[in-house]
Amino acid sequence: MNSLEIVEYSPELKRYFYDINQEWVSKMFIMEEIDEAVLGNPDKFIISNGGYIWFVSHPDFGIVGTCALMKVSQTDYELTKMGVFQKARGLKAGEFLLKHVINFVRENRIPKCFLLTNKDCEAAIHLYLKNGFEHSEEIMSTYGKRYDRCNVSMLLKI
Repeated sequence: MNSLEIVEYSPELKRYFYDINQEWVSKMFIMEEIDEAVLGNPDKFIISNGGYIWFVSHPDFGIVGTCALMKVSQTDYELTKMGVFQKARGLKAGEFLLKHVINFVRENRIPKCFLLTNKDCEAAIHLYLKNGFEHSEEIMSTYGKRYDRCNVSMLLKI
């Protein structure tokens, strides 16, 4: 994993944010209206609202993964739009990115970091559990209706 590098969002990288997420969402589910809105205009829906987007870069493959931390209230942030290109699976890019985001959340004392996913994303759920997330009914009742495909909600143990 030493060859992987975190790259902060810039408008020039916007297309990767869309392409990476569109690839995995379309393979497993249907792109929802909220996906199109957020992926198509991350400056408006994430960055300008106090959120963050990161990418992971590999020396041979370039940008291979992305993840966002979207501010949804004064205290709550959603870890969202995390994906890795199919061609980069096995490089541990997702785990590298996730650990970066978790460190950022802890270093910046963000009170609540949650995520929404689907039970069919078994490898991702395993990764989240391994890295300090736990299932949360409170998050499901508060935020679970944001996506039709959401049937799993998790909260980072801070």
